[in-house]
Amino acid sequence: MEKAANRQKILLDHLRPTSSFPHQNSQPSLSRAVCLAGDSAAYHRTPAFGDDIVIVAACRTALCKSTRGGFKDTLPDDLLAAVLKALIDRTNLNPAEVGDIVVGTVLAPGSLRAIECRMAALYAGFPDNVPIRTVNRQCSSGLQAVADVAAFIKAGYYDIGIAAGLESMTADFATSATTIEKINPKVEAFPQARDCLLPMGATSENVAERYGVTREEQDQAAVVSHQRAAAARAAGKFKDEIVPVHTKIVDPKTGEAKPVVISVDEGIRPSTNMKDLAKLKPAFKNNGTTTAGNASQISDGAGAVLLMKRSLAMQKGLPILGIFRSFAAVGVDPGVMGIGPAVAIPAAVNSAGLKIADIDLFEINEAFASQFVYCCKKLDLDPEKVNVNGGAMALGHPLGATGARCVATLLNEMKRRGKDCRFGVISMCIGSGMGAAAVLERGDCVDELSNAQAISAHNFLSKDAI
Repeated sequence: MEKAANRQKILLDHLRPTSSFPHQNSQPSLSRAVCLAGDSAAYHRTPAFGDDIVIVAACRTALCKSTRGGFKDTLPDDLLAAVLKALIDRTNLNPAEVGDIVVGTVLAPGSLRAIECRMAALYAGFPDNVPIRTVNRQCSSGLQAVADVAAFIKAGYYDIGIAAGLESMTADFATSATTIEKINPKVEAFPQARDCLLPMGATSENVAERYGVTREEQDQAAVVSHQRAAAARAAGKFKDEIVPVHTKIVDPKTGEAKPVVISVDEGIRPSTNMKDLAKLKPAFKNNGTTTAGNASQISDGAGAVLLMKRSLAMQKGLPILGIFRSFAAVGVDPGVMGIGPAVAIPAAVNSAGLKIADIDLFEINEAFASQFVYCCKKLDLDPEKVNVNGGAMALGHPLGATGARCVATLLNEMKRRGKDCRFGVISMCIGSGMGAAAVLERGDCVDELSNAQAISAHNFLSKDAI
């Protein structure tokens, strides 16, 4: 026993970071982060990799056309309940262990949506002792929810958390507070504050005009988005991330309710082409370039992400889909709010200790083709790395749910690509002049111990001690 314990002590000394031995000699010290740096040795982790915040499950509903699609008669709380229940079903987690549920949502009044989210959690089987709250950073709300949960777990407030996103634009778009009824007259003395009130389409036109993004470039981006989304759907790439929703569709003429199962994204148009897009009239400005064909679709949908510390995931034997590495939210000129990703992405990548060249895949929300094209050009991104399965112009953009949807889409694609795809970025612009971005790492590439399973309760590193 003494011999085994001494061997364990020597091994543990080697696993400690170099900085923890200030009184030892200057001999090179062995660090687990250096020895097991994986397939990108330039990116070194701290030895306490068990503290990594990991994603063990991520799912979403299909995205449906607002007011006329498959979810037009589905209540928002039913959409959210479907993805919350799916996380529990897929992981067999005891829902009572969840410390908090954070839901990104935008259009509905805050107090009303918060109550609906609480109801959804109860529908999904969560006990009443599991709390829930909402967060609204507009189009980044779903991603902000993920960042919030990751930060709270890191801070030790709870061990397991769920981040979700929800938007029923059918239910809330027409009645939402998209305009301010009583505007402070002070705004006229503050041009940037005044620009916070611009319709999003107007800011798209500003981006196109200020940065020289042509109508042809925008339409081409839309064609590529639909082509890639159509190819991904045909190949079954979305099946693992989409949760089938059992709901109903009501015939507006007869009032008859027909039971349906919604499991396919509705907005994808495989036949989209430059000739047809060129026929569309500008939507926001007489001589503008933003049209219904090169902007994101108004959609209904929800998504959810389950997070915890790596050590706990290993203890529970849960697969590690991804690691949450960094998050950044930034401010930009409100008049060209769409440029947000061009600023947020470098900030998040730098925070993760990486460079743009280290990123293998990007999921950038296609709010408008103008801003999407600009951001890709500004950052000199390889088109073959960006939105490889299409984006919001084809799939849709249910505002609060988009961030969570992107997490599910990105991590599943990274899993399919395997060792050649290690880091991914999610980013979007935010109304009133902001941008957000997060860096995720593929879960099974950290090192040989990334998904190790505990085989017994003892603490020894050697079987000699048993």
